[in-house]
Amino acid sequence: MSVLTEASLRAELKNKKISQYIVGPDIKVTPSARQYLKERDIELIIKDKDEKTEEVPKKDEIKVDERECLKPKYYAAYGGGYFADKPEYMTQLYGNKLVFKDHPHIVLRGKLDSLQSKIMEVQLAASKHKSMALVKDLDEVLILCRNIMRAEVLNEPLEDIKVLELGEKELREMSHNPQKYFNTKHMLPSWEMGELAVLLNSIRSTIRETEIAAIKAFKTEDGVNRIDIIKALNRLSSCLYIMLLRQLTGYYKEER
Repeated sequence: MSVLTEASLRAELKNKKISQYIVGPDIKVTPSARQYLKERDIELIIKDKDEKTEEVPKKDEIKVDERECLKPKYYAAYGGGYFADKPEYMTQLYGNKLVFKDHPHIVLRGKLDSLQSKIMEVQLAASKHKSMALVKDLDEVLILCRNIMRAEVLNEPLEDIKVLELGEKELREMSHNPQKYFNTKHMLPSWEMGELAVLLNSIRSTIRETEIAAIKAFKTEDGVNRIDIIKALNRLSSCLYIMLLRQLTGYYKEER
């Protein structure tokens, strides 16, 4: 016995306007399929065994445009459902898989987008202060953020992290030992640091928010996926702390 589901109906009828839908006696129609037909005011007709059914053309005889009509353009990644057009309240997760715009992965992408905007704002401020060395280092940070975004959107692994010519271990080591590398203690942020230092600290805190969004997006019952992205965000936070220490110790002097 064949089963007629809501999903198959949506795919078959998405571009058709009909008043009746006929099935044979050996077809089991699911409750959700019946409800779908009812909502579209389509009468469900179940033929008796003795009634003749209209001959269905063979697969090879179906025209190409009719075959294409049966293929949904989008489908919901969770909960099922097919869509000819993308609803305004949904967006693409991967490929043609749709999710609501408050999905954790989409929230993460929004955070990454905001982070990039923040970096460019600080670059603009640094350029006004003629601190082009800082603008250049922020370019590297921006590139890494874009690589993280690309790796998440395309569901690809992230390459080895390197920024400011520093690898993962160096970033961690320098950010944890400011006395050794910058001859200063760990700092407590204050407005007295100056405009550029405050703006760099703002980027650092935005990275922390983005890291939390990443953990929420990749958390599973068994742990956390995409450790590569979470680690990259963690090291990016270390990178901004290093840049902040550089700013406070005179590394980024005007016209350096």
